[in-house]
Amino acid sequence: MGRYDLALIGFGGVNRALAELVSRRGDRLAGELGFTLRVVAITDLRAGSLVDTDGIDLAPLLAAEPGELDFAGLAGGSADPRNEWVIREVPADIVVEATFTNPADGEPALSHVRWALESGKHVCTTNKGPVALAGRALKQLAAEHGVGFEFEGSVLSGTPILRTARRLFGGLEITGVQGILNGTSNYVLGRLEEGLDLPAAIAEAQDLGYAEADPTADVEGHDVQLKVMILANEVLGADLRRGDVFCEGISAISPQEVQDAASKGLRWKLVGSATRHEDGSVDARVAPLALPAHHPLAGISGPVNAVAFHTDLLGTVTVSGPGAGRIETAYALLSDLIAIHQRHADDDTAPTRPVLEETHRV
Repeated sequence: MGRYDLALIGFGGVNRALAELVSRRGDRLAGELGFTLRVVAITDLRAGSLVDTDGIDLAPLLAAEPGELDFAGLAGGSADPRNEWVIREVPADIVVEATFTNPADGEPALSHVRWALESGKHVCTTNKGPVALAGRALKQLAAEHGVGFEFEGSVLSGTPILRTARRLFGGLEITGVQGILNGTSNYVLGRLEEGLDLPAAIAEAQDLGYAEADPTADVEGHDVQLKVMILANEVLGADLRRGDVFCEGISAISPQEVQDAASKGLRWKLVGSATRHEDGSVDARVAPLALPAHHPLAGISGPVNAVAFHTDLLGTVTVSGPGAGRIETAYALLSDLIAIHQRHADDDTAPTRPVLEETHRV
């Protein structure tokens, strides 16, 4: 049975949840999937870095509260995250990238992905920035080095929207997509319909864990903008830049507007869409829309996400599922690991692992 050694870049909710799956369900997963997983490196902005090429004991790390972790006091640990060194030098097979990203330039996640691919390592990531802003170049880099670059969780968390489009829609021409791609904004709009004002609805979403401390990317549509770019580029064959996608959020919508629309059978939704025209060009936008009840996205409530694919033979096909959550997003990473295994397990050209340099650098 094969084994994949993992380097986890970032040890927040998502990679921590993946570590839980590896630690607590590893034997079961190995029996189902035909390979084992072992974590040999972890980096984290607050905790530092931890390396053990014989495999890190995850149980004590998972038993500690996230804010209590300090790798500096552990064998093989350091107070410095040393992301580049860990990514380039530690002999891992797959780099699992789950840090934060700047929506303007994709950093630092973009550099993390690039360093890993340049080092001949497979990559899976939940980050939207690198895929939306540099997906084509990164896929080319992965091909040049004979490794996989997987990013299923970058659009709909654990709901496999990209693989659904690639694998299940064979023979169909997809002419456009429309989606509710941000659970925070969808939840907030639902609460506005029920009478809350915007600040109160956002605060409630934060209390429930749906919204970040800074909800700007959710409320102003920037998160959806990047996801629309990924969908358009991956599903419609576009090559969009951020400036190509018109973006308007929900901050200007009043509770009264939402309630008035509901009284007329309309539901306000923040919709990301992309349409391919006959000449091959693709238009994309993010904007709030008042949808009629018969629209496939009108009934999507709360933090749930959905994508409606417009096809030539089946009409509109809608896929919905969780668009957030640490466990759900960790499942997306697991699905990426499975995809890497399926694609590369029998590839004799797969690169060999680099040799870790002197232990005093660990």
